[in-house]
Amino acid sequence: MTEQAVVDWLLDSDPVLRWQVERDLARAPDPVWGATRARVATEGFGARLLALQDPDGQWAGGSYFPADFDFHGPEAQPGAGQPWTATTWSLNALREWGLDAAVLGDTAERLAENSRWDYDGSPYWAGEVDCCINAFTLANGAWLGADVTGLADWFLEHRMADGGWNCEWVDGSQVSSFHSTLNALKGLLAYEQLTGGTDALREARLAGEEYLLERHLIRRKSTGEPVAEWVTQFAYPFRWRYNVLTAADYFRAARLHDGGAPDPRLADAIELIRAQRQPDGRWLQGRPLPGRVWFDVDAPEGEPSKWLTFYASRVLDWWDAQA
Repeated sequence: MTEQAVVDWLLDSDPVLRWQVERDLARAPDPVWGATRARVATEGFGARLLALQDPDGQWAGGSYFPADFDFHGPEAQPGAGQPWTATTWSLNALREWGLDAAVLGDTAERLAENSRWDYDGSPYWAGEVDCCINAFTLANGAWLGADVTGLADWFLEHRMADGGWNCEWVDGSQVSSFHSTLNALKGLLAYEQLTGGTDALREARLAGEEYLLERHLIRRKSTGEPVAEWVTQFAYPFRWRYNVLTAADYFRAARLHDGGAPDPRLADAIELIRAQRQPDGRWLQGRPLPGRVWFDVDAPEGEPSKWLTFYASRVLDWWDAQA
């Protein structure tokens, strides 16, 4: 397929993806992709997920896990995968798909009143102890207009000495995690984009970026060896798991926000992304994290993935334009 043929293939998509392809790859005028983005609320995946919202503001009756999740049953066993249907994951999807927050009306207020965390029963917008969960909540809260300033400051208080974050700090971990650090960075960037943030939060974000850049997004700092196989395992939806594609996409968004050229230490990660492009110009779907979903939004494992092709093409376009 030619490059234009790949873009045309991507344009033949649900509005949640099409508007982003129009904006970032097809370079359509603002009114064109804006009109497609508006359709997220009324058509396709966006409308389907909106229709599944509970009257109390939640999805599946729970904050991070559905109300019917049995923490001691088969679904909770190793390898079974967690459900991806509860409130946090549903909000993540709608926000990332570009839904206008106004469509959700008083959802922030309903969640403040009705939703509590599975871990300790704390109020939804106060967050809990897991920095990945708190990062999702920070971004979603800023998007919906909730007061999450306290949660933003939580990230200042829970940074590791090496500059990043680790969701297992509560169990005694003293060093940062690739997964946790990237999720924290995404949350902090979204908060800054939506609210302006603070100097202290921006400093923390840049220090977290440096944690990943020092490792070229893929290596252990101590040995220079690849950190794990999951670094190059791409599957959409990304969920909480780290890989160089979602990490590089974060750095693209951060540099567009901050200004400036891409950091040259991204080069190794960029070539790993490029290496997975198929001869026809597309990327293949990997193995998604297991667990129940409301509905599928991408191709089966091993088939050409529109989402991965979009993300990878966008990252490479950005990188190559600066070369």
